[in-house]
This record gives sequence, structure tokens and C-alpha cells, in this order.
Amino acid sequence: MELRQLEYFVAVAEERNFTRAAERVHISQSGVSAQIRSLERELGAELFDRSARTATLTVAGKAALEHARAALASAEALTQAVGEVTDLIRGELTIGMVVGCTVTPLFDALAGFHRAHPGVELTLIEDNSDRLLDSVRDGSVDLALVGTAATPTDLESITVVSEPLVVVSPADHPLTRLHRVTLRDVCADTVVCMPPGTGLRTVFDNACTAAGLTPRIALQAGASDAIADLAARGLGVAILSESMVAAYPDLVARRIDDAPAPALLALAWKDAVRPAVRELVAHSRRAFASH
Repeated sequence: MELRQLEYFVAVAEERNFTRAAERVHISQSGVSAQIRSLERELGAELFDRSARTATLTVAGKAALEHARAALASAEALTQAVGEVTDLIRGELTIGMVVGCTVTPLFDALAGFHRAHPGVELTLIEDNSDRLLDSVRDGSVDLALVGTAATPTDLESITVVSEPLVVVSPADHPLTRLHRVTLRDVCADTVVCMPPGTGLRTVFDNACTAAGLTPRIALQAGASDAIADLAARGLGVAILSESMVAAYPDLVARRIDDAPAPALLALAWKDAVRPAVRELVAHSRRAFASH
């Protein structure tokens, strides 16, 4: 008795027709019929009543059907179990990270995953958020940490940071003396910010467009350190998110009152069908939850 014979038997039983069953399993009708006959000889009983136009199960066929389905399900479960173990023994994962974003919990997650599954080869790449999300969509990146204005609806994701934009300037800048800072105040100066395709830039551009303003982008950089350093030298006011400025005590950060939409930092992945991806997502959830 072979699994393919059981597969053909179930197909004929469900389709109630040898021709449709043959189309379903992608072999000829004569091939299906021959395999069913072989199975019947081995079992010593006819499984179908062939006297009518439809293939009707005999009493023996009805008794065999659920067992055949169970055998096929067990074989599939066996294949999946071995595949999952293999994937976690010698698989590969590509992780994407937005340029200039050194987020400790992600590194903790990668370290924990590597300790648990040392046979899985990890590759870390940096790019801007838009390109990383496209890479997750086409499958060339398994999981990515991205900055975004909104979580992608076509991917699975976890938001790990959600915080407002701030404008950053030296302590003696006129902005620091204002009671409240608006986008118009920001756009009256030159601006240093991240390039298009990053989450922070998208949030800032969207806010300016909604307010009918066109900022004068003086300089662009992919790393918050570079942006803050340029602002400290008076080359423009910087646009960052709130937590980014903690490392720059000589600069003053002010919230922008009429830019309420938060900048998000999110983990995104296409699906978690692969066990290695599921495991990395689980490690990531734990790592970010503990910070």
C-alpha cells in the first residue's frame, strides 16, 4: 500500500468521478484507475461501485475513507515536522535594519536566537525603510526594523516605538525662546533631516503638506548623530524623534505642536510560515518587551 494510492482513493471519493480526480492529482484517468484497482486487490475488497455514472463508495470504501485521510494527514505532519527541524538546524535568515538605527533590543533578539539556533546563518543588512519593506514583500529580507509613518497593512508587524517629531537646535537658537513651536516656525529656517524613504522624513513631509508648507531642506543624513551634529554647527534645525535627542545634551528639543502624527519604529515580516522566522519574531517580541 502506497501513499499515492491513498491520495488517489481520497480524490476519487471526494470528486465522485475518476476523470475529475485524475485532473486533481495531475495524472491520467487510466493511471488513477490502475492504482485504485491495485489498492482494492491488496485490501481484498472493492472500494467503489462503478455501475453508475458517479463513483460511489461501497461499504468497504466508506470504512476506509477516514483512515486514508488520517494516513495522509500523518504523512504531511511528518514532512512538516522534519522540515521545521531542518529549517532551525541549517537555515538562513536575512534581517534588515534602517540605516543609522542602532537599537539594542534587536541585537539582543539576534543574540538570543543565535544561542538557541546556532545552525541558522544570520545576515544583517542596512537600507532605508521603503526599500527594506519592499525587500520583505519580495522575500529577499525575512524581517526588518523600519521607521515608518504607518504600519504596513500588507505585512505582519509590531510597533516598538511611537513618538512625536521634535525640532532640535542649539540652546541659543530663536526657536528655543518660543512659547510653542509650529511647523511654520520650523520652515522659516533651513532644515536638516533624514532622506526620503525614511519614516521620519515621511512623517515630516506629510505634516508639512497638510499644513501647506514647503520646508527648505538644507542637508540630509541617514544617521541621527550626523543630523544632530549638523544642527549643532548651525547648518539648520534638525528633525528627529523624541528619544533620539537624549544623547545630545547641548541641543534643545521642542515638540512641534501642529505635527501630532507620531513617527513609528516597527518590526515587519511577510509571514511566519517558516519556523526560523517564527522563532526570530518570538525572540524579538521578548527583547523589545523587556526594554
